[in-house]
Amino acid sequence: MFTPVHTRAAAAYKRVAAETGVQTADPHQLVVLLFDALLNTLQRARGALTQGDAAAKGAAIGKAVRILDEGLKAGLNMQEGGELAQNLRGIYEYSILRLTQANLRNDRLALDEVLALIEPVAQSWQQIKGPGPAYLQPVAAAGA
Repeated sequence: MFTPVHTRAAAAYKRVAAETGVQTADPHQLVVLLFDALLNTLQRARGALTQGDAAAKGAAIGKAVRILDEGLKAGLNMQEGGELAQNLRGIYEYSILRLTQANLRNDRLALDEVLALIEPVAQSWQQIKGPGPAYLQPVAAAGA
């Protein structure tokens, strides 16, 4: 189907802006970007669930699970993070479980519960100035 030029241009601009933001971000900003993407994705899932759009709901919840698992949880430094890293890991794992249940059962309450868990963590992270404590920084990939 034909997409208007202005729509394609806006999408391209948004994509380039996001890619540039990721490439120039420090570790703290990367986590902020992950939380922003997660919260936006959860809101999209909520809207799709409300509208009865199963495909959009499933895609949004799947993306949220990937952000939690492959981004936020995988980035925790468990060696230096101590109890805080363990608690965050528990929140992320529980959120993944509840999102899976929300997807399977069309459970708006489970989705809302995850939003209620993640929003304060995201807000706290945004309030941290600078890169934050070393033990909260993502573990560098091998060879990086």
